[in-house]
Amino acid sequence: MTHGIDERKRWLALTLLCFGVLMIVLDTTIVNVALPSIRADLRFTETSLVWVVNAYMLTFGGFLLLGGRLGDLFGHRKLFLLGITLFTMASAACGLANSQALLIVARAIQGLAGAVVSAVSLSLIMNLFTSPAERAKAMGVYGFVCASGGSIGVLLGGLLTSTLSWHWIFLVNVPIGIGVYVACLALLPAGRPLAQRTKLDVAGAFSVTASLMLAVYAIVHGNEAGWTSPQTLSQLGIAIALMLAFLVVESRVAHPLMPLRMFALRNVATANVVGVLWAAAMFAWFFISALYLQRVLNYSAMKVGLAFLPANIIMAVFSLGLSAKLVMRFGIRAPLSVGLLIAALGLASFVRAPVDGSFAMHVLPGMLLLGLGAGVAFNPVLLAAMSDVAPDESGLASGVVNTSFMMGGALGLAILASLAAARTDRLASTGATLNAALNGGYHLAFLLGAIAATIAAVLAGVFMRTRAPQAAHHSDKAEQSVSSASR
Repeated sequence: MTHGIDERKRWLALTLLCFGVLMIVLDTTIVNVALPSIRADLRFTETSLVWVVNAYMLTFGGFLLLGGRLGDLFGHRKLFLLGITLFTMASAACGLANSQALLIVARAIQGLAGAVVSAVSLSLIMNLFTSPAERAKAMGVYGFVCASGGSIGVLLGGLLTSTLSWHWIFLVNVPIGIGVYVACLALLPAGRPLAQRTKLDVAGAFSVTASLMLAVYAIVHGNEAGWTSPQTLSQLGIAIALMLAFLVVESRVAHPLMPLRMFALRNVATANVVGVLWAAAMFAWFFISALYLQRVLNYSAMKVGLAFLPANIIMAVFSLGLSAKLVMRFGIRAPLSVGLLIAALGLASFVRAPVDGSFAMHVLPGMLLLGLGAGVAFNPVLLAAMSDVAPDESGLASGVVNTSFMMGGALGLAILASLAAARTDRLASTGATLNAALNGGYHLAFLLGAIAATIAAVLAGVFMRTRAPQAAHHSDKAEQSVSSASR
């Protein structure tokens, strides 16, 4: 369905939606650079400081699926504006926080609001752009924002913290949020809820949200508590039990939060599995390479951000044009599989990075390959995840794929960081220098990330259907209805 708005307004609306999403993506990484300053100012301990990051991850990961379904039930525009409002207010509270408790609570609210914005923004874009060519271009822009936002966050975080103070990494969201809200009122069509206004699946919502939040909690604390500790195992066990309860509920209720039949759609199922593996590889690239640059090569926060610029530029070139052309020419499957393989090669190149590595020889080649791979692959995986679903379930599909990315990234990073730390400890115990031990751990993480990306590429190549006939069918119906209405 289209909304009957003119061409210029649709692309302006996309720009504003992407600004809203960029705020959310930035906040997953921008705070990392400022953590030492936050700790000193608000007197956090090492243990309590992790909650500045984890409070955001917990609510973000837990509410993605529910946020997407609420968008379907009550209207994507209404939920997007509500999420932007809540995120902006929480950002102001973070920036003005003068106590540990206020900052942590505000970060949790940021995560909840970010989940809502992320879940419904993709649906809004899919419904604004219904022709395959325009949708591919629009998704390329969205994909670039999602893929590059993390590294932009490191650069911006370093700049704001060093020139102003840590408060501004949050306060900068306030004018942006207000601007996005006001402009979206004018540009986003009001629309109507696409799903029937049925009673919300409360049991399903509670079980899946509790399961995801508990799983994220267990994951982010796995390194500290120990992966085989009774605490971690019991938390993961309860999370699995809640997820099984959710599946039972969804198979029995009249109006489920997540219709299980969605996963009978090959592209949807494959895209979500690929998304989990791809997110694990991407998090390995971004976080582990940033650690390599900072702790082994002694780069400053600003230099780390600049080191990611080549990858960002390549992702921009592909995401903002070339990726859409590749999808239109070759379909979804080939670009996705090839892009993931290129990214795997980029990760593999970091496995050989030495302790005294140079940027040109040991960092730049991997960055170029990863930028190319991400730029080619991100657009197709998002299109595949949304391609086979009806418009009234687009918010749900968006929530599912965002949840897959979030859970894949969190789980992948936690596991890879744990294994890297264990290898570092073993190397250090055998007499290796600190830098050599750290680098050995990072090499293992890069290798496993490369393997995850390779498996994702194979799955995409074997199981992904290159065309999206249902999406095309829905698009044709929408265009016909608009055409009829304009006569």
